[in-house]
Amino acid sequence: AGSLLWAADSKNIYFTSDWHGTFQIYSYNLKKDKIDKLTEGMHDYRSADLAGDYLVASRNSMSMPTELYTVKIKDGSAEQITFTNKALLDKITMGKVEERWMMTNDGKEMLTMIIYPPHFDPEKKYPTLLYAKGGPQGPLSQNFHYRWNYQLMAANGYIIVAPNRRGVSGFGQAWQEQISGDYHGKSMGDYLTAIDIMAKEPFVDESKLGAVGASAGGYAVFYLAGNHEGRFKAFIAHDGIFNEEAQYLETEEMWFENWDVGGPFWDKYNKVAQESYRQSPHKFVQNWDTPILVIHGQKDYRVVFTQGMTAFNAAILKDVPAEFLYFPDENHWVLQPQNAILWQRVFFDWLDKWLK
Repeated sequence: AGSLLWAADSKNIYFTSDWHGTFQIYSYNLKKDKIDKLTEGMHDYRSADLAGDYLVASRNSMSMPTELYTVKIKDGSAEQITFTNKALLDKITMGKVEERWMMTNDGKEMLTMIIYPPHFDPEKKYPTLLYAKGGPQGPLSQNFHYRWNYQLMAANGYIIVAPNRRGVSGFGQAWQEQISGDYHGKSMGDYLTAIDIMAKEPFVDESKLGAVGASAGGYAVFYLAGNHEGRFKAFIAHDGIFNEEAQYLETEEMWFENWDVGGPFWDKYNKVAQESYRQSPHKFVQNWDTPILVIHGQKDYRVVFTQGMTAFNAAILKDVPAEFLYFPDENHWVLQPQNAILWQRVFFDWLDKWLK
């Protein structure tokens, strides 16, 4: 829950929370100890404030940057009140966003978001990208991202497959916690489930599949590079974990490594930790055979830039086609506008080279 807000009469608390891939506004009645969902729709409400009988809330979606809406507290009906990007959006055709529930290889229902190119033609075949979410915990919601933008990827002629794999929030605590100590297990199975199901569609070109991701998503890309059994023809890993043993000693987020990996690599009696390190992506470099673009920032202290550099070197030593996009002035994110433009250009140049 976030953006907690007391009602004027102090009888209710309004808040936002994610469930099944969207952030909605909820009301908690203290006397009745009851939660009611105020809003619906394929979008994210991320903040709100009181305005009489209304809430004024920020809202965005995969197809629309953030704007302000009034939300009637009585019935949850919403009306847009700012139109900051209307002149630009009126000139752009967005791709269709579709929700698909898929059965995982261990019999669980998983929500996967599919984003189609604008003017999608089901009679054609499209190159398709598996999007590996970072985190690894947290939501894969309707956020309009200014770098990992699904609509921008789709507008370049790709179908985007974004699974809410194990570890994603909004599907219950058990689903989210199944990533910890098991980056290499169920979540990897979830990724392969999603891309395998979509690869059977007649409009997906099964010979032109790519996988992209950052941070924990970069880990997933590095791991898949050694364990994909020929599915993919191109990879992009941004700020990803390549060597888990080095990561344990390098990161500024030590508590998180203990939580999510299970402990130090020298603890030989810790079964969870030992399996995590045994499955480190660098242990599967001998299987690398697919072109990979590695991106990293010098000022990244969460996942130190040497992780990306060693992954790139490994690819080169294996004679795997590879490029290394290095930002000396960026951290775990790309925050400067000119760097973001370069990022997008290199990103799509790489994909187009190998998938088109």
